[in-house]
Amino acid sequence: MPRPSLLLAAAEQTSHADGPGWILRTVIIVGVLGAVFLAWFLLRGYGNQD
Repeated sequence: MPRPSLLLAAAEQTSHADGPGWILRTVIIVGVLGAVFLAWFLLRGYGNQD
């Protein structure tokens, strides 16, 4: 049975090899949602100008 410290070291190396994928994914999702919210906020006043 491998030692837990070896397993932790292997997991750490694997997580660094993945790169910033989850950070970029989060930034893209937040950016898209922010753009949709901003468009809704800016355009909601143009509906009824009577």
